[in-house]
Amino acid sequence: MENTIEKHHQIRVISEANGEYPTILSSSALRFITLLHEKFNAKRLQLLLNRENEQELFVKGDFPQFPAETKHIRESNWKVKDIPWDLLDRRVEITGPVDRKMIINALNSRAKTFMADFEDSNSPTWENVMNGQQNLLDANMRTISLVDKVKNKSYRLHENPSVLLVRPRGLHLEERHILINEENASGSLIDFGLYVFHNAQILMDRNTAPYFYLPKLEHYTEARWWNEVFTFAENYLNIPTGTFKATVLIETITASFQLDEIIYELKEHIVGLNCGRWDYIFSYIKKFRNHTIFSVPNRDQVTMRSPFMDAYSKLVIQRCHKRGILAIGGMAAQIPIKDNLQANKSAFESVRKDKEREVKNGHDGTWVAHPALVEIAMSEFNKHMRSQNQLHVLREDVNITAKDLIEVPQGTVTEDGIRKNINVSILYLEAWLRGHGAVALYNLMEDAATAEISRTQVWQWLKNNTILQDGRTFNASLYKDLLNDEIEKILKEHGEHTFDPQTLNLAIELFDNLVVSEEFHEFLTLSAYQHI
Repeated sequence: MENTIEKHHQIRVISEANGEYPTILSSSALRFITLLHEKFNAKRLQLLLNRENEQELFVKGDFPQFPAETKHIRESNWKVKDIPWDLLDRRVEITGPVDRKMIINALNSRAKTFMADFEDSNSPTWENVMNGQQNLLDANMRTISLVDKVKNKSYRLHENPSVLLVRPRGLHLEERHILINEENASGSLIDFGLYVFHNAQILMDRNTAPYFYLPKLEHYTEARWWNEVFTFAENYLNIPTGTFKATVLIETITASFQLDEIIYELKEHIVGLNCGRWDYIFSYIKKFRNHTIFSVPNRDQVTMRSPFMDAYSKLVIQRCHKRGILAIGGMAAQIPIKDNLQANKSAFESVRKDKEREVKNGHDGTWVAHPALVEIAMSEFNKHMRSQNQLHVLREDVNITAKDLIEVPQGTVTEDGIRKNINVSILYLEAWLRGHGAVALYNLMEDAATAEISRTQVWQWLKNNTILQDGRTFNASLYKDLLNDEIEKILKEHGEHTFDPQTLNLAIELFDNLVVSEEFHEFLTLSAYQHI
């Protein structure tokens, strides 16, 4: 489909399925996203270049610092606008991809909010992205339903569904199926633009508004970019400035040094920050990957009790509450273990303790990945948080330094840890290539963030010839042996007929290329995206 918007605007949709989404890809919607692209894409590309330049400084030995030029913002007293009525209580939030069944089940889960995800838990196939927009429109119109003919089961929305938030793709991701003036469109602008264009008035008529989660910000100038995007869209749609609301995921190590600045740049639109713990660990490894003393131990050993994670969580609470916005805790990735009651009980107790720690620290809410965890998390927050939130908990006792935020986590690197990272990465990539962005593996819900930790650790350990707990050196020879073992194990445990050989081989090839590459690849999804 080719649609000339105006004389100097040209947008092309490149897809065999381009005729199937006339509602979502209407001429007026395409005109809007074209204007977004022309106004904001060049700046997005510059922000990505700024990230590369900053990474070069880290490679040379620098570390993040609290910016000197914004000291007055950190030290002065100011607050953001009020939080909307339906976002004041967010004690339990559930997250998941934008497929139809997930949206219905999540909105019916009794969680306070649901974050519908175009990013880490969504494989951005053209069909997933477009169907996701249609599913969200149907959900907001309260017409969404589904009939599963295989299970002979119907799904529909209950009364009083959870409040809906949407996470667009990060700034680094493009939408290759949409060309605007012969440039790939930004995944961020496509996801955001199509959603607000079709849903803003519907939501405002219901006394609510479009709410967002903004992922992977690395600098306060990126928050400024998003604020400008929000304001432009509100003006274009004749909506009062400040109507759209955002919660920013603090999931990069550099963002934790700029919390006040990020809030300040979005002060007309922001309502909270969230501790995106998995991406935060990934960012920590990625940013300091060339510092040999910053070798991070087995993924399972890095928890919110690790000093650098605990410090960042408490700092988020302190800065949020000082500025009058909510501090949302991290994800519980556990899922029910149906065939082992004792293991299931242990996993759920781990979730309970995690949520107890968060609420006692002062968080206003938390994340879960599965509806079965909603009740556990809700119970802990109900027990320890009797009001809608904990904005009154200022945590003035907290004094987090730059050194605290980068303290190296203690632990060991083991063969089992390497094997698990290889195994999970390959299985996740194989599923992602088939269009599944959230994958249940070994009793955890894996998404792109957890897979990024796994492959990045293997890359770093291999590059640094890390000494394992048993005294062996992790080198290329040992890596190849473990890789081949894990491929055999995958085929044996899951059955060779479970996989399409071509897809599995591609997943293995992509993972291996990422790990053995001399240069680090910023995101595994960038190389994999060309294959979906």
